[in-house]
Amino acid sequence: MEAAEAGIEFIVVITEGVPAHDEAWFFNKLKRDFPGVQLLGPNCPGIISPGKANIGITAGHIAKPAVPGEKNVGIVSRSGTLTYQALYELQQQGIGVTTCVGIGGDPVPGTTFIDCLSAFEADPETHAIMMIGEIGGSAEEEAAEFIKSSVSKPVSSYIAGVTAPAGKKMGHAGAIVSGNAGTAQGKMDALRAAGVKVGLNPTEAGELMVEIIQGL
Repeated sequence: MEAAEAGIEFIVVITEGVPAHDEAWFFNKLKRDFPGVQLLGPNCPGIISPGKANIGITAGHIAKPAVPGEKNVGIVSRSGTLTYQALYELQQQGIGVTTCVGIGGDPVPGTTFIDCLSAFEADPETHAIMMIGEIGGSAEEEAAEFIKSSVSKPVSSYIAGVTAPAGKKMGHAGAIVSGNAGTAQGKMDALRAAGVKVGLNPTEAGELMVEIIQGL
């Protein structure tokens, strides 16, 4: 809140363990009193445009900077660790990344998949998108609907938590399956129905992205 009051328009909250009601309070207060502020997080690794900017805790050396004239990828992920793996998988394949955003796995994320998908769709330097989700909530299903209606660029994806038992929270506060809602299979089905290439592990999602880039 102090950063917003000081006129800072982009705030990255790395902090984990923020109580959900506190997140809801400051998220809504920002929306109401500081509508020009974009909040990323909490509980996220931040954002990196390799070779240009890095706000957060993502290691810069695992990412290949985007190269003008080549086909480059934008990444958005709920999982911090899988954010790093996605960057490294693409680096291993010689694919450059325009921007990689870790939105965090809390129940009240300041920046959503849709926010990032919309920005990547509008970015002329980003030619394809990698999206990494996980069990819990409905963000991936909502992203699938948005991809179907508003994203023209090809997308590859991986959803973590295929083997997670129902009703058990897995790692992130937002990663909990309630009844039939929020399952990995449901999210994968929704993304496939939207034309997304879905990998069964992070490496496969990277290999699918290689196929996409080669086809552009």
